[in-house]
Amino acid sequence: MSDPYSKDAESKMVKSVEATRHEFASVRTGRASPMLLDRLHVEAYGAAVPLKQVASVSAPDARSLLISAFDRNTVGEIKKAIEKSDLGLTPNVDGSNVRLTIPPLTEDRRKDLVKIVRKKGEDGKIAVRNIRHKIHDEIKAQLKDHKITEDESKRFQDALQKVTDRFVKEIDGLVDAKEKEIMEV
Repeated sequence: MSDPYSKDAESKMVKSVEATRHEFASVRTGRASPMLLDRLHVEAYGAAVPLKQVASVSAPDARSLLISAFDRNTVGEIKKAIEKSDLGLTPNVDGSNVRLTIPPLTEDRRKDLVKIVRKKGEDGKIAVRNIRHKIHDEIKAQLKDHKITEDESKRFQDALQKVTDRFVKEIDGLVDAKEKEIMEV
């Protein structure tokens, strides 16, 4: 009998790791990255839409971002969205473009960002462990209803733990890589 529980856990845990990776993309390092603005929503055409739908974002160099609005009328709203965000950046409007200069990070700010990254990493690991917990309960219920044997239950739980450990380790690797990137001067 194949192990449906590990496969189910794996598909859900992959999503948790991707969500963690996406969270890390929004953490500002000293380097300009268009992903920094992925969470930004702009009031345009009567609705809040993702920035990507009203402008293209590029990084002409390591310290700046260039936002090119598709419609010149949205430039003011793009500027407003950046100013309201938690990025702490000052937009400079230049025709239908908005330029953002990424200042170098101070040592204190780097340490704060590392704490944020560790917290987001811990949240990712908690999500993975919650998935393990739910599937573990499913296995116990199957055993209680006599749909699987004690041996199968033990085997499924061991396999589930191996999958969980692998994904927790992957998140730890993401945290370490992001910390290095932040602390790099």
